[in-house]
Amino acid sequence: MLRTAGVGVGDEVVVPAFGNVEVAEAVVQVGAMPVFADIDPVTYCLDPSCVQAAVTPRTAAVVAVHRFGRTADVGALREAGRRHGLLVLEQGELEAPYEESAQRRERAAYLDARLRGVRTPDGGDGHTYQQYVVRVPGNGRPDRDAFARALRTRGVDCRVPVKTPVHRLPEFRRCVSLPETERAAEETLALPVDASLTRREMQRIVSACNALGGPIVVGSTAVFGV
Repeated sequence: MLRTAGVGVGDEVVVPAFGNVEVAEAVVQVGAMPVFADIDPVTYCLDPSCVQAAVTPRTAAVVAVHRFGRTADVGALREAGRRHGLLVLEQGELEAPYEESAQRRERAAYLDARLRGVRTPDGGDGHTYQQYVVRVPGNGRPDRDAFARALRTRGVDCRVPVKTPVHRLPEFRRCVSLPETERAAEETLALPVDASLTRREMQRIVSACNALGGPIVVGSTAVFGV
């Protein structure tokens, strides 16, 4: 899409750093320069105000990436695009069938009502819960990683959704301030929310999370109690 729109050498394209590297790679493939903007901490998608701050005379386009089942604020991004003469592209997620999305929402609602010690996601309008992403409180990455290890020992198949922001990868390293991106990469953890989960499996997720009771930080070491 970038190449078709005439984006190329000498152009800049604003993209998120929180997520997969493929978007930045696509920008490089057409000869343009990826410029990273910060995310909204609720949706994990590009923050329109941060996009505006990243625009320069060389900016040709913005790529809005929908994340975890939440959609980016495309209306605000398109308004910024009209104001600055920019192309606004969207990268969506594979849409699940309606019945599967409904089942995911039911399981998300179950977790929302019962989880303690983690910050549950903001459902928002139209959240399809492609991933159920919580925030683990405490001292950032060490506490989140310790929490994840403790959950796995209790049989919960959790995972870190974004291990390293793109602007921290060697091939895309930038000296740029993206505090919400950094914080999200250090605190987020995706819990199971598949439509196939049984009530017993959901109960096990809740019991495992709540039994940990949140991180107890001793010096620089996180300890989780039962």
